[in-house]
Amino acid sequence: MTRPVIGIIGNAHLINDQYPAQAVGSMNMDAVSQVCDAVPVMLPADPAHVSVSDALSLCDGFIFPGGRPNVHPHEYGHEETEAHGAFDRARDALALPLIREAVARGVPVLGLCRGFQEIAVAFGSTLHPEIRELPGRMNHRMPPDGTLEEKFELRHWVELTDGGPFARIFNANRVFTNTLHGQGIDVAGPRVIVDGRAEDGTAEAIFIEGAPGFALGVQWHPEYRAAEDPTSRPLFAAFGEAARATRIKRMVA
Repeated sequence: MTRPVIGIIGNAHLINDQYPAQAVGSMNMDAVSQVCDAVPVMLPADPAHVSVSDALSLCDGFIFPGGRPNVHPHEYGHEETEAHGAFDRARDALALPLIREAVARGVPVLGLCRGFQEIAVAFGSTLHPEIRELPGRMNHRMPPDGTLEEKFELRHWVELTDGGPFARIFNANRVFTNTLHGQGIDVAGPRVIVDGRAEDGTAEAIFIEGAPGFALGVQWHPEYRAAEDPTSRPLFAAFGEAARATRIKRMVA
């Protein structure tokens, strides 16, 4: 059997600050090929180039990775402010309906950082633009200086629900993770189950209640050294198995 195909949603990018391009981080491709044992395929984050039906016919699972632009607050009924930062409306227009349809069909989805927020918003959650401004919260943002290793350094524990899907994947009730985000879930949607929280109460791991397939998101970046990290590896391995099962179903249908 050929390996499953996992679509990774791209990010709009300017080469040399002027040439428009779509890009996917090598870390995400490494995690898919090395840990999921799947074929990574970049999907342009723009419905002008790929439709939801195109993506679903091509891929056995989807990763919604991090990205500097944030989900536009209009997607969850809030007004835009300066604190919300930059946006990518084309990615919003593809990612949110793709998440909903993939989950409805039982096609595996895994959200990472912005992708975690996309899954949350797709199912009715709201976001706070700067969680570090909330009483008792820590600064979850990426350190502004330092090497790549220092930026992705493990920085806090995530406490997991006993017996929940993440505790089963990790075979542990808490994991140590990096943190590189400014926004966070404000109010979770009715089907968005917070299954893991940072020490300050920030939602860090979610799943979609009643989803017929793998529908999980994490607020951290497990793609960093995914093949080596004891938390990242089982997460991507479980996602890869779900994508493999989807491919088998497609082949025998």
